Amino acid sequence: MSQATISKVINGVDVDRLGETVKAIQQNPSLATSQFRATNRWINGGHNRSTIQGFYAAGQEDTTRSRPFVLDAGEPPVLLGNDEGANPVEYVLHALAACLTTSLVYHAAARGIRIESVESTLEGDLDLQGFLGLSDQVRRGYKEVRVNFTITSDATAEQLKELTKFSPVHDIISNPVPVSISIVNHPTV
Repeated sequence: MSQATISKVINGVDVDRLGETVKAIQQNPSLATSQFRATNRWINGGHNRSTIQGFYAAGQEDTTRSRPFVLDAGEPPVLLGNDEGANPVEYVLHALAACLTTSLVYHAAARGIRIESVESTLEGDLDLQGFLGLSDQVRRGYKEVRVNFTITSDATAEQLKELTKFSPVHDIISNPVPVSISIVNHPTV
């Protein structure tokens, strides 16, 4: 094989394709617009189920997923549930860990930084007084989230920390995001 037909892969990321994506977006910024979707249905108590399949990216609806991802959410018994799945605030920790890791790995690959392993531990402090409506002085969500990484890489700790700043989920939970809620009520008779 000639060198021209071999794609350069770093950290499992095809950096040639990544570079092509960046170039395409630089030439046509509208390609950067994406829309992700989830559909959720309540089952019972704290148990509900989301399905995730279609999304819009690169200027078109994506139809490559032949079946949806199914995510069950529940609550542990101490929070009146039956442990049907991680609870919603645990999913937030998962989303943050996954996005920080992916952002770090992709940006490291783009810079030629090799990573052998990435592990993280996340902790979020939440006071149920806010959720239960017992105090207007207590935030309903996390008061603080701590992320601790253990990384084996040829980069410095400062370089790696810099690479995490590109995480969309970190941005979402660190900055206010407008959320609009509409409700269609079908009253029971």
